[in-house]
Amino acid sequence: MQTSQELIALLDLKNLGNNTFNGDSYTIGSPHVFGGQVLAQAVNAAYRTIPENRFLHSLHSYFLEAGDLTVPIQYKVEEMRNGGSFSTRRVTAIQHDKSIFILAASFHKKEKGFEHQTNFDANIKQPEELLSWDDMLAQFGDFLPKSTKAFLSVKRPIEFKPVRVPNHLDPKDLPATEQVWFRLKGEKIDLDYRTKQEILTYISDYNVLNAAFNPNGSKFSFANTQTASLDHSMWFFRDFDFDDWMLFSAESPNAYGSRGLVKGNIFTRDGKLIASFAQEGLLRPVKK
Repeated sequence: MQTSQELIALLDLKNLGNNTFNGDSYTIGSPHVFGGQVLAQAVNAAYRTIPENRFLHSLHSYFLEAGDLTVPIQYKVEEMRNGGSFSTRRVTAIQHDKSIFILAASFHKKEKGFEHQTNFDANIKQPEELLSWDDMLAQFGDFLPKSTKAFLSVKRPIEFKPVRVPNHLDPKDLPATEQVWFRLKGEKIDLDYRTKQEILTYISDYNVLNAAFNPNGSKFSFANTQTASLDHSMWFFRDFDFDDWMLFSAESPNAYGSRGLVKGNIFTRDGKLIASFAQEGLLRPVKK
């Protein structure tokens, strides 16, 4: 999968009737289904039951079981409420007759109200100053751990440029933050807000746990730590376009008991806050 059109096709589910949908999977380098894919496909399923004048404003989800890449995922949507301003949906993802994921999502009609947003770091390094994942693979591939090289070698429709790149040859403890610029690869295309939200949901599960992992980087790596997304929440604020770089900015307030909590924001390049997110993930040291 290398283009945004392929990503959109992956997230566009097959309608089986009775608010039930099927979706296929694409690996991002893991032996299991990528959490962001299940999130975004569940949002697609919920949206298929929502009136056109309402838009996703929040989602809360739990990952229950690892997804199987080899068989389709079935999504069942329950219409919990259709009020005067809000609609609520519950989506269950099923494989092998087991629930692997659950989502609660709320949709709101557009309304005017008070406005403010958190500050954007105007002094952050710009994408033109940074190396992308593809650049790192080309320049340092022979020196990277096999697992990292394999991960970076997977073809993706998204380009990522981390603001800070850890030195895998000299691992150190780092601040509990992670900032990554990202954009869609290929030609610019016009997208409706629903599709943009689905794509942003997909992207939001990339890079999250790094913020919780960084303070212990000298002792642990992804090679000796079992990791998994446990839950994921998002809040959507303003419309946006994928016509320039956007910034994923995360911080981790806590890691304890083999779990790490991360929260953060997603900004456009000109500093507009478009979404916030929170995730708790598994960070379990592997016993030798």
